[in-house]
Amino acid sequence: MKTFFTKKVASRLVFIATMLMSVAAWSGVAVVVHPANPNTMSEDDISRVFLGKKKTFPDGSEAIPVDQADGSANRSAFVSTVLKKNDQQIKAYWAQLLFTGKGTPPKEVGGSADVKKLISQNPSLIGYIDTADVDGTVKVLYEF
Repeated sequence: MKTFFTKKVASRLVFIATMLMSVAAWSGVAVVVHPANPNTMSEDDISRVFLGKKKTFPDGSEAIPVDQADGSANRSAFVSTVLKKNDQQIKAYWAQLLFTGKGTPPKEVGGSADVKKLISQNPSLIGYIDTADVDGTVKVLYEF
């Protein structure tokens, strides 16, 4: 009985330690723009830009969304948290808009490093990257 209890407690401790390490390894996602971009945006504004419903930043300047590659963890987190859709729903959303000629999906690039490089070169772009990749070349608008 004592051995069973010890094994049960040990397995639970291993499970808890694994969960804590997983949480520590996930750093989150940041929506970023060029550091010279003076705008601030709410989650709803960001969602509208990435769904093609809004084409400008609050100051009236052009806002061009940049997506990470399909299947990336950051993209899935962004789609579910900010766009309130899953990967299949966002594909269907853009397929319908493309078919009707009412919109085109954001430009898709590789990962966080590619998005950060593009944004650091163009103040009109808005994208999302892993929070661990945030540095002085981008400005964070929203983080989750």
